Amino acid sequence: MPQPSGSRRSLLPRRLFAGVSLALCGLGAGGLPAAQAMTLEERAELDLSAYEVTSPDASYFDVEKRMAMLEDTDNPILLQEIDQLSTGTSCEQLLAYEPIDTRMRIPGYYPSPKEWELASEPLFQFEDNVSHLAGSYVATGDAYYAECLVRFLDKWSQDEALTNFYYDSMEPQAWFATESMIFAAAMAYSVVRPEIEGMQEERERIERWLNGLAHQHSDIQGQPGNSCCNNHFYRRALYASMVGVLTEDDELFRFGVSAIYSALHDITEEGALPMEVARGRRATHYQNYALLYLITNMRVIERQGYDIFDLEVDGHTIRDAVDFALDAFESPMALGDMAPHEQYTGFLKDSQYFSWMEIYQSRYHDPRIADFIRRQRPIYNRSAGGYMTLYVMATDAQQNIVMDEKQREDAAFKGLSEQ
Repeated sequence: MPQPSGSRRSLLPRRLFAGVSLALCGLGAGGLPAAQAMTLEERAELDLSAYEVTSPDASYFDVEKRMAMLEDTDNPILLQEIDQLSTGTSCEQLLAYEPIDTRMRIPGYYPSPKEWELASEPLFQFEDNVSHLAGSYVATGDAYYAECLVRFLDKWSQDEALTNFYYDSMEPQAWFATESMIFAAAMAYSVVRPEIEGMQEERERIERWLNGLAHQHSDIQGQPGNSCCNNHFYRRALYASMVGVLTEDDELFRFGVSAIYSALHDITEEGALPMEVARGRRATHYQNYALLYLITNMRVIERQGYDIFDLEVDGHTIRDAVDFALDAFESPMALGDMAPHEQYTGFLKDSQYFSWMEIYQSRYHDPRIADFIRRQRPIYNRSAGGYMTLYVMATDAQQNIVMDEKQREDAAFKGLSEQ
């Protein structure tokens, strides 16, 4: 394995699974085979001591370098993003938004989608608020937006917001929803923190709040064969890595790293993430959904100096999972007998699910992704990174937005193989 650049340690763990047996986790009905997935016990045995925070001011992209580039860009897509974000928002209006400090309880999405959406609206607003402030700062360089973000998060920290979520193994939705709020806040804050002058007390309160919330939330392990180890684990890992970096908490950072090892351990010969493809008609959607958090987390880890994208576990790298997802986008036949071939494809026209592709393309230049992502740009994800096209896209990757709504509708209803 390549040595981590910029790290205080010269060598990453070479083999973290010696002597660890594989345990079977049942993955539901429909004749699907059980998957050999890493258990909580096996995860606890991983030696991740070589991973530690090396650059607490490193966000998930090089903010200073990117802002310098944006000052001189003539790329129309990026200029449009800059123009839209330059109108900014009123800090006083955002500060009037009351923190969520009451007992948070949310119905499940699939049994009650309308009720879930109504209950989740204030949570989504929080994520949009912090992501928008970070984006406005990057687009304009105006410290007003950076300082507003600190003031906004400080208000939530003083009220100990989000710490009173309801959790029960049969009703975990509030726990799930809190995941994205934590990493939305942490990622946005990571963008502006190095540029903030003063505001030391506010920063200390924010970081103490984020750290405590991350520990409180991640101390709930989730259900075996389910939320302990599937996409919700990858979501928890994303905030753990980012908050770990911000607060120089190696324990949290290693929790984030452990998700990458766990996912690579679980990948099938075909490249499937078994707990995700066990979701029946939404198998393809959840394979992609898992990548959204895994790839974004890997970028956070990489920015600390680790060659995590080149990590190989039992012969598998993250590229195997990406290739399988792309194969399934093109044809559900790629799923074999792991899931029904009548797949839900509505997610293919919702660009938020593909923010990970901007990160991946900056690393691998996959031609299939290059073709797919051009129809999705500009990409914004309110929690997992914000304005990812603005932050990451190469200036020569694409000049103009593709406005082909019929193509998007066809993809949503028929899949990419019918395009």
